[in-house]
Amino acid sequence: MKTRLSGNEAVAYAMKQIDPDVMGAFPITPSTEIPEYFAQYVADGQVNTEYVTVESEHSSMSVCIAAQAAGARAVSATSSCGLALMYELLYVAASDRLPITLACVNRALSGPININADHSDSMGARDSGWIQIYAENNQEAYDNFLMAMPIGEAPQVRLPVMTCMDGFITSHAVENIELLDTEEVRNFVGEYEPQHYLLKKENPLAVGPYDISAYYMEHKVLQAEAMKAAKTRILEVAADFARISGRNYGLFEAYKMEDADLALVLIGSSAGTAKAAVDKLREDGVKAGLVKIRVFRPFPGEELAQVLAHTRAVAVMDKSEGFSAQGGPIFSETRSALYDLKERPHLINIVYGLGGRDVKTEDIAKVFGRLAQIAATGDTGPVYSHLGQRSKEEIV
Repeated sequence: MKTRLSGNEAVAYAMKQIDPDVMGAFPITPSTEIPEYFAQYVADGQVNTEYVTVESEHSSMSVCIAAQAAGARAVSATSSCGLALMYELLYVAASDRLPITLACVNRALSGPININADHSDSMGARDSGWIQIYAENNQEAYDNFLMAMPIGEAPQVRLPVMTCMDGFITSHAVENIELLDTEEVRNFVGEYEPQHYLLKKENPLAVGPYDISAYYMEHKVLQAEAMKAAKTRILEVAADFARISGRNYGLFEAYKMEDADLALVLIGSSAGTAKAAVDKLREDGVKAGLVKIRVFRPFPGEELAQVLAHTRAVAVMDKSEGFSAQGGPIFSETRSALYDLKERPHLINIVYGLGGRDVKTEDIAKVFGRLAQIAATGDTGPVYSHLGQRSKEEIV
């Protein structure tokens, strides 16, 4: 069915089609609409979900952990400081191997207080043990949420999944979107059938007990292996999804990368702007391309290195600060991924878009202009810089 929906509406509708057992949610801009829309579905009797209203985001994730541990399928949605308030529970959910599905509508993390989009919230939780999948647009936000449960609930994975989209840019903008039939969605997602859970009387167990040093490391290694296994599972689920939707997804999208000399690596809605810039540069004879990372956890390091191996200069664009004095988180991962290449492209990091600062096609063109100069001279200049801030010494 073709229609027009905002990103928040699309995710709420995906939740409706799945009909999860439990939702724990607390409002925070710009994700508030997701539980609002879904609460209306509950009130109208269109889903059978137990909707739990709570006093904080910490409590909403606690509800999801309890429900999932008991054998139910649980979902939530949050943004920014709400995700930060969940911080303790994010680790609990992942370490207890509870495949909760969370819609994260990306928003700058305080302070100062800012309600606009950047990736500081989800990037701050990047090492909490959650699978992270990012959307460029509303269609991808809908599709990613549908694929999250078959990924996270697989026996070889059993990890929570965070589906991310850019606040306001994607969450509130209305776009054309194609929805799947609800019965088709239900068949694709399937029933949640955990092997072990609290209410299974045949096999009583504890969830999240005190783990002494004689066992803790073994459990963490198992968790790490599950994240490795998630990469294969993500591709399996994407292949299954393509068969029912006609839409193909990978760990990332390589856009005009077949012969690219110059390339960008980025995440989220900015990819649409960057694609337009790449198209214009191609018309002008510049061999430009971009890689839009879709799956940040597990990070597709080997695959990314392979697609960038033939390029001459690459700019990794981070929509969040790393505060490491060495660049942003995507840059750190990409630089590490390219380390073992015998011949590596010149690599720079551009931090941009913080707190919702706009990025235009001409800004992207300026980045490519710098890459062309680097490729010609071999001089990278400052490896780590910012784009779009007011400064007398603007580098890009």
